[in-house]
Amino acid sequence: MSKATPIGRISINVTRIDKAHLVEGKNGKYLSVTFWENEVTDQYGNAGFITQEVSKEARAQGVKGPIVGNWKRLEPKQSARPAAPKPAPAQPEAEDDVPF
Repeated sequence: MSKATPIGRISINVTRIDKAHLVEGKNGKYLSVTFWENEVTDQYGNAGFITQEVSKEARAQGVKGPIVGNWKRLEPKQSARPAAPKPAPAQPEAEDDVPF
């Protein structure tokens, strides 16, 4: 199993979730969201915002999902282990003065 690396952090205000647009699935109810990227990071470090998805029928009627949160990019962590030093380039063998 490979180790996962976090790339972002989200914050969702659950009081903004419209329960009418939760999707009933085989194993429970699901909240579908879309991540939107801002052109520039805002004053709080948010890279974008998150909206709740609505059904195709609701979208056809002009319903837009509410903004339920924000997201931030996480900076990649530097490796705790220093990089291995590069080997020195091979040196040509020294020639001696022996004629044979």
